[in-house]
Amino acid sequence: MKLLLKGLMLSGALAGLSSCEGNPLAYQEDTHGRGKQKIYLEESYKPLFETSIYVFESQFPKADIIPEYCTQEEAIKALFEKKTNTICIARDLTKEEKASLKKASVEVRSTKMASDAVALIVHPDNQDSTLTIEQLKRILRGNDSLWGTSKLPINVVFDHVNSANFQYLRDLTGKTPVPKNVFAVSSNEEVIKYVMEHPSAIGVIGVNWISDSDDAAVVAFRAGVKLVSVARNAGGEYFQPYQAYIHTKEYPLTRDAWLINKGSVGGLNTGFVNWMTGEHGQLLIQKSGLIPATAVVRLIETSEQ
Repeated sequence: MKLLLKGLMLSGALAGLSSCEGNPLAYQEDTHGRGKQKIYLEESYKPLFETSIYVFESQFPKADIIPEYCTQEEAIKALFEKKTNTICIARDLTKEEKASLKKASVEVRSTKMASDAVALIVHPDNQDSTLTIEQLKRILRGNDSLWGTSKLPINVVFDHVNSANFQYLRDLTGKTPVPKNVFAVSSNEEVIKYVMEHPSAIGVIGVNWISDSDDAAVVAFRAGVKLVSVARNAGGEYFQPYQAYIHTKEYPLTRDAWLINKGSVGGLNTGFVNWMTGEHGQLLIQKSGLIPATAVVRLIETSEQ
């Protein structure tokens, strides 16, 4: 009798687990560690995500994360047009954007992933490698067009119109008209190559492209350019975008990296976001030269010889 009751109880429990959505004991294609999903990522973070996706898929062989590297505005547009459930951009969604999604009955979750920075680079032969924020604004507005030492014309290059880097420049200058000597190429990598070949150029890139000293491509890029030191005010101290100064915000051109996710709570999108903001992802973020949002940061001050 006891065996019969136990059998009936088990049958009832299994029946209770079954619902109009199907049997949850059946194979699920999309879980935290299984499935196939396309995510849109601001191109500033390409080096980080190339490594992170590789490590994630090594840990979860049944997961297939397909990255689409694009501009910030393209990523946001893809989210609204339902081309993806997950994006990474250099800002949180605005109140208006969130309200629009909520009106469409879309639940979206914003998670700060890291503290980040915009880096300015010049050719190694350029003797003018320090700028104040006001000097930078004057250059971006077209008020200053010649280098102080060489008197060569200044060209400012960035990755894409509507990228996170371009938007940062626009916000910095109060969205004044962009002069002809400030223009886009096609990627952060192309910005670096342009600066390598043009001694009078200033390149504007995401610091992630030159911050991971264990990445062979990063080491090669760093050998061909020089970081600009930036001060908030004339007479102030100049800083480069090293982790310590991004963390303390002494380097003036800092920003945050955000993961925006509207994927199902139990699906691969959420699993990847959780992984990026968990121990493994945050360690990779710290290794990449950014500041992890949730992990304990250990910074070591070094001096250049």
